[in-house]
Amino acid sequence: MKLSLFHRKIAKEEPALTKTKTQLFRETYYPHASNLEWDDWKWQLSNRITTKEELMRVLNLSEKELNAFSTEISCFPLSITPYYASLIDKNDENQPIRRTVVPVEDEHLVSSIEMQDPLSETSFSPVPGIVHRYPDRVLFLTTNFCSVYCRYCTRSRMVGNHQYYNTHEQWEKAIEYIKSNKNVRDVLLSGGDPLTMETEQLEWLLSRLSKIEHVEFIRIGTKVPVVLPQRINIELVNMLKKYHPLWVSIHFTHPDELTEETRTACAMLADAGIPLGSQTVLLKGINDNVETMTKLCHKLLKARVKPYYLYQCDLVPGSAHFRTSVHTGIDIIDGMRGYTTGYAVPNYVIDAPNGGGKIRILPESIVGKSGDNLLLKNFKGDIYTYPDIIKD
Repeated sequence: MKLSLFHRKIAKEEPALTKTKTQLFRETYYPHASNLEWDDWKWQLSNRITTKEELMRVLNLSEKELNAFSTEISCFPLSITPYYASLIDKNDENQPIRRTVVPVEDEHLVSSIEMQDPLSETSFSPVPGIVHRYPDRVLFLTTNFCSVYCRYCTRSRMVGNHQYYNTHEQWEKAIEYIKSNKNVRDVLLSGGDPLTMETEQLEWLLSRLSKIEHVEFIRIGTKVPVVLPQRINIELVNMLKKYHPLWVSIHFTHPDELTEETRTACAMLADAGIPLGSQTVLLKGINDNVETMTKLCHKLLKARVKPYYLYQCDLVPGSAHFRTSVHTGIDIIDGMRGYTTGYAVPNYVIDAPNGGGKIRILPESIVGKSGDNLLLKNFKGDIYTYPDIIKD
């Protein structure tokens, strides 16, 4: 059977003596998929798991998971690539990777502190698709589509809604806004996930942004190397490296995501001269201890990815079962400092509710308490409150 270039690269670097979990999963549930199909990112997208019935075919769903689909309340869309599904434990509902992408009934419990738009991105959106919160940089929301939907998604209000996305018309207005604001030197492409777009679409954007004189560099925020590593192919990499300086921030959650496929995808990006950083959300029962976070960060460094941010889970509706107390995050950082290289220690931040921006959480960032609320000082010296009601 003919191997794809992606498949051959993995086999050449580390010949497998035994079958991997992914290979066994594929043989069981996708026996008719050829190597070329499995390693084709478009095949992976076309065969995403998006329904309860498809999920039941590959997992033994627990009562909590089944109940997520049995309510009249609409569920945040389900989407899991076959590749990422191969990393999920079929029987263990508490497996970290499984918990991040498989719905549970707790998603329907919305507390009073949770908000559809917890970061007030719409309030800082001068034109559709642009969020301009900081003086010298903008967030460019390129698409509302992801290959895999994380259950704690900050933008669950907009991603996966399957409404028509008028890309070029909206993008043109966003580009004109950036052109007219000469203080903007840094553009972050996010969404959704920009790397789920066709290479030609992404290059259309990069080529126009790179021609704006005051834009000094561009970043791409993505989870694709983790959940759809087949997308990182030679065509994409050759296109991306034309637009240096270009940085890529990758959303990693757990050390089990650092598979051979994901390490290969990261290596291809790094070999193209693209600096890689990681962004991780602190999640209860998934990565909320020093041992797991240290293991993840060590694996990231070996894959040439700098651990950059550890985020407190945002106040999105139905996310309470994922959130830890703030002091859990502080304890993790304290437990890593001095016991591992500084390169492995991420910045622990809260993206402050109501648009305060990212606030690095250190003892001096917490300036007081008001009832159950922490008083936090942001980069401007402004004070914001964060409800810290979780009791460990």
